[in-house]
Amino acid sequence: MRHRVAALITGKRSAWAVIVLGLVLIGLVMSLGAGERQATPTDSLPRGYDSTAAAELREQLPEQDGTQALVLFTADEGTIDKAELPELARAAGLREDATVVPSEDGTAAITFVPIETTDSPKIRDAVRDLRADLGERTPDGITAEVTGPAGITADLAAVFDGADTRLLLSTASIVAVLLILTYRSPVLWIIPLTVIGVGDRTATVAATQVLERLGMTWDDSTTGILSVLVFGAGTNYALLLMSRYRDALRVTEDRREALTEALAKTFEPVLASATTVVVGVLCLLLSLTPGTRGLGLASAIGIVIAVLSALVLLPAVLSLFGRWVFWPKVPHAGETTLSDGRSLWRRIGDAVARRPSVFVGGAVVLLAVMSAGVFSVRLGLPQSEQFLDKPEAIVAAERLAESFPAGSSDPAVIVTRADPAEVTKVAEGVDGIESVRPGASGDGVSELQAVLPGQPDSQEAEDAVVALRAAIADADLTDTYVGGTTAEAVDVGDGAQRDRLLILPLILGLVLVALIALLRSLVAPLVLITTVMATNFAAIGVSWWIFTKVFGFSALDQITVLYAFLFLVALGVDYNIFLVTRAKEETREHGTREGMLRALAATGGVITSAGILLAAVFAVLGVLPLVVLAQIGVIICIGVLLDTLLVRTVVVPAITLLLGDRFWWPRKVS
Repeated sequence: MRHRVAALITGKRSAWAVIVLGLVLIGLVMSLGAGERQATPTDSLPRGYDSTAAAELREQLPEQDGTQALVLFTADEGTIDKAELPELARAAGLREDATVVPSEDGTAAITFVPIETTDSPKIRDAVRDLRADLGERTPDGITAEVTGPAGITADLAAVFDGADTRLLLSTASIVAVLLILTYRSPVLWIIPLTVIGVGDRTATVAATQVLERLGMTWDDSTTGILSVLVFGAGTNYALLLMSRYRDALRVTEDRREALTEALAKTFEPVLASATTVVVGVLCLLLSLTPGTRGLGLASAIGIVIAVLSALVLLPAVLSLFGRWVFWPKVPHAGETTLSDGRSLWRRIGDAVARRPSVFVGGAVVLLAVMSAGVFSVRLGLPQSEQFLDKPEAIVAAERLAESFPAGSSDPAVIVTRADPAEVTKVAEGVDGIESVRPGASGDGVSELQAVLPGQPDSQEAEDAVVALRAAIADADLTDTYVGGTTAEAVDVGDGAQRDRLLILPLILGLVLVALIALLRSLVAPLVLITTVMATNFAAIGVSWWIFTKVFGFSALDQITVLYAFLFLVALGVDYNIFLVTRAKEETREHGTREGMLRALAATGGVITSAGILLAAVFAVLGVLPLVVLAQIGVIICIGVLLDTLLVRTVVVPAITLLLGDRFWWPRKVS
């Protein structure tokens, strides 16, 4: 069956039909354009939590479909004259009698400016205009800066200005360079890069269209991660096919026959690999957070398109070109194949085979040492550390804390249907609450703003939110919820912990089941899952040391561990699948020991190239000045390199050699 399908894709006439049909389908998808995202205040909040309920109830306030920016005015020298306060109000686009609050030391003043939207790109544009107006209108000798919820949101959104272009160019450039180095051909790299590049753009349109039609949410980071995933996985699958094709050309005179044979033998490992990734990312649909669920479905769609690009469109296009496409190293029939040769990887395999227990022991010690940092990991990245370069909103918030209560820039928001006077009384009785002021009200809903102690992301502020919620519960104030940045951080942390406890074991279990079905073995899948787990712990441990000791961050973001673990398990298993499926193939004729060594010789080069490429592609996330994406990229980069250069090269072959035929139990090798 596999050979018939492969022959259909690569046939002299049928290949053209495959290409034309593929281009028509791509054209139809691309004609739809990217889906339109409908942002809501709860996109990044976990379902069923207090802050989520507060955001939903707040939307019922009349003319409150928006947020607010805090404008901080500071005197360049001395103090701000109170007579200048009306002029500062006008500079912020407010009426002269609008409230502008001076600090006790007189060096600063603040006012709040409403932003009538909750959509991040629109908030970014509104804050950009506000900053431009302030630059023109603010009196000489006074500096105006924008912070508060709108300022933070605007600076986060600004991170993704031109992000798609930067990511695409950076990713494509890295893939092109590594493909040239891998193939050592000035021509061959163009074909897979073009096919996977088209697949990437198609995946973005298809995924966002599906998400829009299902009413699911996504943001710019979703499409950024999706693009990196499609490029990385798609190019890996292409590398495996091209390696098989090159090797088949060393055996077969007919290039179409060689391509058909290579494609038929590539189906199993690539489909198995893609299945583990799709199964893994779909586990994100169980997350409490809408944005995480959107990423899970988008990633699954992206992997499916990457597989179709690599296993259908790419071989059809390759069939149009002769052997010359490999120039200057054109493979010819009669040359030694990779599995029969004495390549570097065969020599490494022979060294491992002489003392497998020593290599296993050494690798275990190394991974254990690298994993030590896991026990020190702290989750919950402070707002002030979310950017590689501090934007204006963070700088202004730090300056504000010098002259005002630190919580003034971003107070807790209490939204209630109860008597606001009673709620105010309860809130003012909570230790740590600096003050409570009324906000908007209407249609039976009232908003109160409670100034918290310390910075919005401090433990002191979080403790005050917990105490405030407890006091509200004790007072039996129904339909009263505490929201705002600090409350949301508390809930996001709790929701992320629940997601990790549910999703991470589920991912491992489902990937294990997929491996058992693929290999028809129990021992081999357990070995592979254990090695991938060890790689995860080592990557996180080393990355924690890098983030804290080198870059000075105090924590990992709440979603970093979940995303990094997911992609490392799903993608890290790929290389073991490529190796072990080839070993299973070779074992039928040569036995377990020689079969594994021949598999290592045959796949060593392509897996190493694929791993380095995937690691480099995920490292591209660092081109964006958002720390969470950089953290995810670094952990996956380190983990993939460990999987490629240590686990697949040394650990799995050594364990297989130690176990012998028991590695395949209960399947019998023949």
